Amino acid sequence: MQGKVIDVTLDTLVGEVMSMKNEGQRLVTFSTYQEGDKIGILYHFDKNLETTHLRLLADMDKPIPSVSGVYFAALLVENEIRDQWNVEFDGLVLDFNRTLLLDPEVTQVPLVSNVKIEPKK
Repeated sequence: MQGKVIDVTLDTLVGEVMSMKNEGQRLVTFSTYQEGDKIGILYHFDKNLETTHLRLLADMDKPIPSVSGVYFAALLVENEIRDQWNVEFDGLVLDFNRTLLLDPEVTQVPLVSNVKIEPKK
């Protein structure tokens, strides 16, 4: 991966994202991966064709602070991660409650083994 990589924690994530916005960085997207029982999220930013990435490694069973209050468009990626990885985001500005990508008939989280989905009401 090219560009600058900055490691963040659950406590520093939103502040670092706010710094990116204040510097004129554009939020490009997130990338997500699993590392053991942890979820890794790379937050990709761009300014003048130079990339910066924030790297978060967190427990999958603990809520991750939402950055949708800083970059509204992040709500789409955070809802997608919730659908695909069964990860909760604390403070999500618009929560689709696991219905952004998944049909009501889906009973298992697509990218996580052995995680069942409660029926949608």
